Amino acid sequence: MEGALIARDRVGVQDFVLLDSHTSETAFLNNLRKRYQENLIYTYIGTLLVSVNPYKELDIYTVTQMQLYRGVNFFELPPHLYAIADNAYRVMCSEYNNHFILISGESGAGKTEASKKILQYYAVTCPTTEQLQIVRDRLLLSNPVLEAFGNAKTLRNDNSSRFGKYMDIQFDFKGEPVGGHILSYLIEKSRVVHQNHGERNFHIFYQLLEGGDKDLLCWLGLERNPQKYAYLIQGRCAKVFSINDKNDWKIVRKAFSIIDFTEKDIEHLFGIVASVLHLGNIQFEEDSNGHAIIRDGTQIKWISKLLGVHLSILQEALTHRKIEARSEEVLSPLNVDLAFYARDAVAKAIYGRTFTWLVNKINSSLANKDSTRKTVIGLLDIYGFEVLDTNSFEQFCINYCNEKLQQLLIEMTLKAEQEEYELEGIEWEPIPYFNNKIICDLVEQKHKGIISILDEECLRPGEATDLSFLEKLEEKVGDHAHFVTRKLADQKTRKSIDWVDFRLLHYAGEVTYCAVGFLEKNNDLLYRNLKEVLCNSKNGIIRDCFLLSELDNRRRPETVATQFKNSLMSLIEILMSKEPSYVRCIKPNENKEPGKFDDYLIRHQVKYLGLMEHLRVRRAGFAYRRKYELFLQRYKSLCPATWPHWHGPAAEGVERLIKHIGYKPEEYKLGRTKIFIRFPKTLFATEDAFEFRKHLLVSRLQAKYKGCLGKREYKKKREAAIKLEACWRGALARKEAKKRTWAVQIIRKFINGFINRKKPLCPENMEFVRLVQYNYLMKLRDHIPKNVLDKSWLQPPSILEETSEMLQKICIRSLVRKYCRGVTAERKVQLQQKVVASAIFRGKKEGYLQSINQPFMDTRLMTLNVAINLARLCSQTGGTWNPSWDRDP
Repeated sequence: MEGALIARDRVGVQDFVLLDSHTSETAFLNNLRKRYQENLIYTYIGTLLVSVNPYKELDIYTVTQMQLYRGVNFFELPPHLYAIADNAYRVMCSEYNNHFILISGESGAGKTEASKKILQYYAVTCPTTEQLQIVRDRLLLSNPVLEAFGNAKTLRNDNSSRFGKYMDIQFDFKGEPVGGHILSYLIEKSRVVHQNHGERNFHIFYQLLEGGDKDLLCWLGLERNPQKYAYLIQGRCAKVFSINDKNDWKIVRKAFSIIDFTEKDIEHLFGIVASVLHLGNIQFEEDSNGHAIIRDGTQIKWISKLLGVHLSILQEALTHRKIEARSEEVLSPLNVDLAFYARDAVAKAIYGRTFTWLVNKINSSLANKDSTRKTVIGLLDIYGFEVLDTNSFEQFCINYCNEKLQQLLIEMTLKAEQEEYELEGIEWEPIPYFNNKIICDLVEQKHKGIISILDEECLRPGEATDLSFLEKLEEKVGDHAHFVTRKLADQKTRKSIDWVDFRLLHYAGEVTYCAVGFLEKNNDLLYRNLKEVLCNSKNGIIRDCFLLSELDNRRRPETVATQFKNSLMSLIEILMSKEPSYVRCIKPNENKEPGKFDDYLIRHQVKYLGLMEHLRVRRAGFAYRRKYELFLQRYKSLCPATWPHWHGPAAEGVERLIKHIGYKPEEYKLGRTKIFIRFPKTLFATEDAFEFRKHLLVSRLQAKYKGCLGKREYKKKREAAIKLEACWRGALARKEAKKRTWAVQIIRKFINGFINRKKPLCPENMEFVRLVQYNYLMKLRDHIPKNVLDKSWLQPPSILEETSEMLQKICIRSLVRKYCRGVTAERKVQLQQKVVASAIFRGKKEGYLQSINQPFMDTRLMTLNVAINLARLCSQTGGTWNPSWDRDP
C-alpha cells in the first residue's frame, strides 16, 4: 500500500486514514472522486472497504486476480474485495475462529454483486473435492433462486434485494467449504400486491411467464402476457431491457435441480406463484345488501386447483370473516374494501411464508451432517439506510436495522482499537464519537420505544388509527431530542412536516416517516377462516407453511415490528460472536451512468453509511501502524546502520531507523510488535524519502547490472570468437591435410605408374599411362603440321610411339586430302604442265628453282607492256631493270 502513496496527488490515497484532512467531508469526497475517475473503485478506511459501483465491467475479477490476492498480506496489494475475503479466510484458518463480512449500502450500490464476488472467490480459491464441489455449486446457485423470489426492479436498481440476507459458509479444519446456512429478514411482502410507478413485482412472476414452456403455463392457467395480471402492471414497466427474464428462468430451473428440489416441490412452488397471480385478478362487487361477491369465478377455480383447497370454502373465506363470540363462531360478510384487503392479505401471507419455506429448503440442501466443529464466514447482505420521497413502515424498519448495525460497527471498531492498544502496551486515549444508542433506545426500548407504542396501538381494544398512533408517540416520546412531529416542531421546521408525519434524527441525518399504513403493515393480519382454508391445503408447501397447530393457538401472533426487532437482536448476537469485516457500497449517480460522480448523492451516502464517523474513530489515535519486521524491511535503506542488512532484533532496527530519519517523539509510539505513526504527513515524508533513495539505489543497481550485462556480453562474444577461430582453423587444417593426403596418394600412384610404365596396361600403371597420353595429346594439339610440306612431328614417349606414328600418317593424309580438295581444274592443268617442264628443264636452266613456284602465264602481252613501263620508270629514276624479271621458265 505504501508504494502507491507516491501517486497520491493523481489517484488519491488507498486508505482514507492517511488523509491529512480526515475530518473534512470535502477531502474525503475529493479522494473518492480521484480514485473513481481512475477506475479505482475500492478504498480502505483501516480494514473497512469502501466500494463505488462503476456501472461497467472492470477486468479486476478474473481468476488471475483471485490467485494474486490469495494468501497475501492485507495491505500488500491495492484495496480489493478479494483482499477482505482472503483476510477473513486466512485469519479463520490460522486462529480457528468465526468471521463475518457485513455488506451494506443503498439499493443499486452493488451489495448483491459484492456478495456474489466473495462467494465466487471462495469457490475458486478454497481447496475442494468432488463432493465439496456439489456444496459449492449449491452455495453459488442459491443466489439466483433467492434473487428470483426476493429481488425486484425498483426506481434505483433493476435487481434490488427486497429482503435482508445473512449467509454462513461453513468450513472444516482443512479450510474446505462443507456447508452453509441462510437467514432472511423482512421480505417486502407489500410489493406482491402493490408497486410504485416505474417498479416491478418480484422477478419470478415475469420469469415464469416469459420462460415457462407452453404446457406448464397451460397447466397453471396462465397466459404469457404479463399485462393480463393486476399484480404485475401497477408499475407500468413489465418489460425491462436490462433484464433477460427468459435466460434468468433457465438459470433458476437449473438451480432447482442442483439444490435438490424434487419435481413435486417445483410443481407445488409454481402452483403457488401462479395462484398469487390469479388472486390479483379476482374482482369483487357489491350485492344488493352491500356485501362483497366475486364477479367472475374463473380465477378462483384455478386457485382452488393449484392450492388444493375446496372451491366453495375458499370463496366463502374471501368474502366473509369468522368472528368468535364467546363459545360460538359467526361468519360476517365483508364489504368490497375488506374483501380486497383479505385477498391481498392472503397473497402476501402465501408469498411471504413460501419465501421462508424456500430459504429453509435451501438450508436443508446446504446442511452438513458431520458433527465435528466447523468455523464459519458469514456474509450479511442487508439493505442500507433509505431516505425516499415518502418513507413508510418498511423504511422505518430498514433504518432501525442500520442504526443497530452502525452501533455494532462503532462498538466493534472501538473494541478492536482498544484491544490492539492494550496488546501493544500503548496507553488508550478515549475517543469522542457520536453514540447512537440514544436513537436505538428511542425505537426499541421496552414500553417506551416507538415499536412498543406501535404494538400497544395495534393490540388495544377500540378503533386504533394511524393518527391515534401518532398522538401516542407525541405523548410518550415527544420530549425526546431525536423525535419531531408537526405539532412539536418550531415554526421553521413545521413547514416540512405533514400532519401524518413524524421525523427521527438518525445518526445519518433526518428522516421523515409517513405514519399512514403503519398499523396495518405492523399487524399483517390474516383472517382466521382464510388461515383454516390454507391449513387444509393439499399443496405440500402451503401445508408446511400453515400448520394446523396455529389454529389451536389462541395467542395473538407477534407483530411484524416485534418479529423484526427480535430477529435483529438475534442477528446482532450472532455478529458479536464473530470477527468483523465491513464493505460499504456507494452508488455514484441515480442514472447508472459509468464515470459520473454525483457529489451531492455521494455526500449523502457517506453521511448515512457513517463513514466519516468510522474514519474519525480510526484516526483518533494513530493513522498508521505496521509490524516492526515489515516497516524495517521497507524503509531500511534510509539508514546506513540498517542497510543492507540489520542483524539485531527488528524493534531495535526500527528505533535506529526512525532516529536517523528524525521522527519527533509526538509523531510515533513503539509498541511491543508494531510501530504506530500518528500523522499521515510523517508517513508521506518517509515514503517520499524512500522513493528518492529508491531511485538512487535503482540507478546504482542499474549501473552495476548494465556493467554485468556488458561483461557477460563481452565474454560471450569473446568465447564465440575463439570458438569460431578454432573451428575455422580446424576446418582449414583439415582441408590442407586432406589436400596433402590427396597429393601424396596421386604422387605415389604416378611414381608407381612410372615404375611400371613399360608393362602392359594394368591397374598399377593405368593412371600414369592415361596422364602421359593426355599430356602428349594436349602438346601435340599445339604442334600439328600446318601443310603437307611441313615434315616436323612432336617426339612421342616410348609408350606412344606406335600411336604417334598412326596419328602422323592420319595427319599427313588429312593435309594432303585438304590440299587436293583445294586445287582447281586450271591449277591442276598448270601443275601437270609444271611436272612436264620440270622433267625437261631440271638441272638445265639457270634460275630454275626460283621459277618453280611461278604459275605459267596464258599471254605475255600484258607482261611486255608492264616491262616497257618499268624500263621507262627506271631510266627516269636512275635505276636498272633486269629483263630476267619477266623471263619465262
